Amino acid sequence: MIAYAVQRDVNAAQLCKLAGIDLAALRKSHAAPVTAQQLQDLWLNAGRLTNDPLFGLHFGESLQPAALGIVGEIIQSSATVGEALTHAAALTHLVTDQCRMEIARSAKTFMVRLLPATDHGATPPYAFRQLIEVLMVMVIHELDGLLLQKIVPQAVRLAYTVPDPAEYERVFRCKPSKRAGEYVLVFDNRYWEEPLLTANYELQNLLLQKVSSLPKTSDQPQTLQTRIYNYLLANSYLGVSSLDDIAANFNISPRSLQRKLKEEGVKYQDIADAVRHSLAVYYIGAGNYALKDISWMLGYNELSAFTRAFKRWTGSSPLQYQSL
Repeated sequence: MIAYAVQRDVNAAQLCKLAGIDLAALRKSHAAPVTAQQLQDLWLNAGRLTNDPLFGLHFGESLQPAALGIVGEIIQSSATVGEALTHAAALTHLVTDQCRMEIARSAKTFMVRLLPATDHGATPPYAFRQLIEVLMVMVIHELDGLLLQKIVPQAVRLAYTVPDPAEYERVFRCKPSKRAGEYVLVFDNRYWEEPLLTANYELQNLLLQKVSSLPKTSDQPQTLQTRIYNYLLANSYLGVSSLDDIAANFNISPRSLQRKLKEEGVKYQDIADAVRHSLAVYYIGAGNYALKDISWMLGYNELSAFTRAFKRWTGSSPLQYQSL
């Protein structure tokens, strides 16, 4: 959470101080556990300092590499999506003690239900609401990673009225509805028995290695284009995000984002292409991976489209570059 706040241009030391957390102590391997009050204050101040009341929702949306790491562990003991979700549900206690996850199936759908440890009614505390939203969005991204496609839930049900329906619909990929006491994701049953697509996992793991090698964020403010570049790179395992998605995650309108980037002398498409170029060269140089897999990982539906883009970036085709 702190790392994501820093990505949103928040000073980590300031955030931790406001939450009563010793950042230096937190970095140590035997740090004292964060208290419930500190966690509540951390959520509140992260939302305030980023000027983003939907901080938890956007934090969940940004957790794709973390979700991918979880996917990697689950893949080792699962053959199908259903098995993977069942195993994931059993591991929820490792993430939080505020709720548990339950999986239920019917003839046409399966549901992922989060069951709170405490009944908060229709007005749950701010921190709990943020946690629920993070977990629910992570489930969707976990399915994305398992199936290597963007999965759209049939329904999303929350126990409270959401403050920005359009933004929730964008992140959840369907319009959420309110139902007392429920935190539920509903998916088409056809996904349940789908075998896990593990062919790209080495490439996905390679992405995580590249992300982990990014320079550590300093205390000095970064340019917007640098922050966007790092975000796109860290969240690119299912393609590079659109301008609208990035703008929403940075809590700014697309037009304002374009204007701010113009002031820095760059266009959004330039940054997106730089990320694709960097990853393409990295993937091809790292090993003998199928070009169609690399193309898919970079968000190209057709190998021919990736080939044209790569020639534009480097002057040679991916196949020629691979043989160098």
